[in-house]
This record gives sequence, structure tokens and C-alpha cells, in this order.
Amino acid sequence: MERAVSLVKNKFLIAGVAFLVWMCFFDRYDFATQYGYQKERNKLEYEKEFYTSEVINLEKSIKDAQYNPNEIQRIAREKYKMKKDNEDIYVISEVEPKE
Repeated sequence: MERAVSLVKNKFLIAGVAFLVWMCFFDRYDFATQYGYQKERNKLEYEKEFYTSEVINLEKSIKDAQYNPNEIQRIAREKYKMKKDNEDIYVISEVEPKE
């Protein structure tokens, strides 16, 4: 019993516990803040990977569009609705039925 009382009265132990409580819960870099930062970091790393892969795909598409005549023709037909002189194009669009 005396040993427990002497531990509670020890000023270094009290200061150490108070310091740990302060650093864990009240400091600018407490556990909750660090968890939020880590979550944000993981989200940003995922976005970085996504955009990096998108850049690679776009660079490949640009390279194909510059040097591949079939790709140029496909883009012209799909995006700009261009056609050859001897063919007809039919554009089909879906119409939602009225209730």
C-alpha cells in the first residue's frame, strides 16, 4: 500500500503520465489527427495511381492518333461523324417512352 502511495506521489511519474496524456489526446499531432492525415494520404496515393494510369493511356492514344491511319479514321468517324463519299451514316439515338 505504501508503495502505491509513493508511486502516486512521485512527481516524475505524474509528469510523465501527464505528458503522455497531453501528447496522445490534446496535442496538435494527436492520434485522431494522425489517423485523419493517414487516411487522406492513402486517398491521395490512390488518386495519384489512377491519374498516372490515365496519363499513360492518353499518351498511348495520342501516339496512336498521330501515327496510325486506322485510328485517325476511327476517331473521325466516331467523334466527328465523318464518312467516305460512297457510304451513308445512320445515327440511332434512344428515346425514352412518355408515360
